[in-house]
Amino acid sequence: MDTAARLHLAPAEYVDSDNPAVQAFARDAVGDAATPMETARRLYAAVRDGIRYNPYVDYGAPATYRASSVLAAGDGYCVGKAALYAAAARSVGLPARLGFADVRNHLATRRLLEAVGTDIFAWHGYVEVLLNGRWVKVTPTFNASLCAKLGVEALDFDGVADALLQPADSDGRQFMEYLADHGLFHDVPAKFLIREMARLYPKLCGSTGGDMEQEAERDASVASIPE
Repeated sequence: MDTAARLHLAPAEYVDSDNPAVQAFARDAVGDAATPMETARRLYAAVRDGIRYNPYVDYGAPATYRASSVLAAGDGYCVGKAALYAAAARSVGLPARLGFADVRNHLATRRLLEAVGTDIFAWHGYVEVLLNGRWVKVTPTFNASLCAKLGVEALDFDGVADALLQPADSDGRQFMEYLADHGLFHDVPAKFLIREMARLYPKLCGSTGGDMEQEAERDASVASIPE
C-alpha cells in the first residue's frame, strides 16, 4: 500500500474514524460483505439513507462537519455526510478522502433557493474511496425518500463506477451540474468552510431548522394547483 493510501486510512479531527460509534455503525452496515466493493456499497447505502439530508444545519458549528456528530444527529448536509462515509470506510480498512466541488442545483426547494440566493452551491462535499487500485467517486448526499419527493431517482453506487450527483431528474430535466473542482483533502477544512459559508450564504447560515422533504411536498402541491 502506497503512502497516499496509508494516509487516507488514518483518523482525522473531523473524519474521526477512530470514534467507537462510527466504528460500530460501519461494522453493522458492512455485515458479512465479502469484498471491498460490497463493503463500500453497503456503507454507501447506510450513509445515504440512514442519515437524512438537511441543508438547514448550523454552518458555524464544528460539529456540523464531524462524522461522529453527524451520525449522532441522524442528519447532515453534504459535507457532514461525506465525512461520515469517509470515516466509516477508513474504520473498516478502505482508504477514503474528501473532494469538494461547486455545483449548480436545478431542483432545490423554493425555501432553500431563497436562503442560498443562487442555484450555485459552493464546496459541495463528496468522497473518493480506493477500490481495486482505483479511486472511485462517491456522493451519499440525498436520501432516497427525499429524492422521491424531488422527482429524481436515488443515486445508486455499485462499488465499481463513480457515483456522482444525478445530471437529470426522472423526467429528463437537468438536476445537477458540476462547475468547478476544489481538489482532494485528508480531512474537512472546517475552519475555512465556516468562514466561506458565512461569506457566501449569510441568509442560509441563519436559516437553521426545517425539513426539506416537507418543503418538497409543499412545492409539489402548489405546482399541481391550476392557475
